[in-house]
Amino acid sequence: MGLYLVESSLKGIVSTKDELNQTTKSLQEKLAVNNASLIELQVSKDFTRAFFIFEGEKRTNFTDVLREFSIPVQLVKQVRLVGKDLEEVKKSNEVVNYLVEWNIPEDITMDQYLARKQKNSVHYQEVPEVKFSRTYVCEDMTKCLCFYDAPDEEAVKRARKAVQTPIDSITEILPNE
Repeated sequence: MGLYLVESSLKGIVSTKDELNQTTKSLQEKLAVNNASLIELQVSKDFTRAFFIFEGEKRTNFTDVLREFSIPVQLVKQVRLVGKDLEEVKKSNEVVNYLVEWNIPEDITMDQYLARKQKNSVHYQEVPEVKFSRTYVCEDMTKCLCFYDAPDEEAVKRARKAVQTPIDSITEILPNE
């Protein structure tokens, strides 16, 4: 089974945390029937951006379900989880409140990315108020999503500077309950 990132928007579909939780529960029930599972869903505070991580054998196992719920599919990419074990992510209720996107330059391979990440991640200790959680790297090496728990956006920027990794966008996400 593969891991997939689906980017979407829930604006106009849900407008409260309670509605989001109910929609997520209904999605999970329908996905189970389709031999897929929702690993995590991170949503911007204004619901305009949604980042789904699915596990499944075929994209259609979850994209068809999203369409049934009138959730637009803007991007689908196979991803690799870095920084955490998948079983740990499935069981965790870890707080993350910022998502950083980085569009990876064309000349970087997965092996180079992983070596760079391993070498530079020790520098996170220079910004102790920020806790790095995990990264999803697109298998086609176009982008990665990094999740953090931080007091504010400026702290996230300091952490990214410490690990010498650019930012293409930062999204403040709804807190987990």
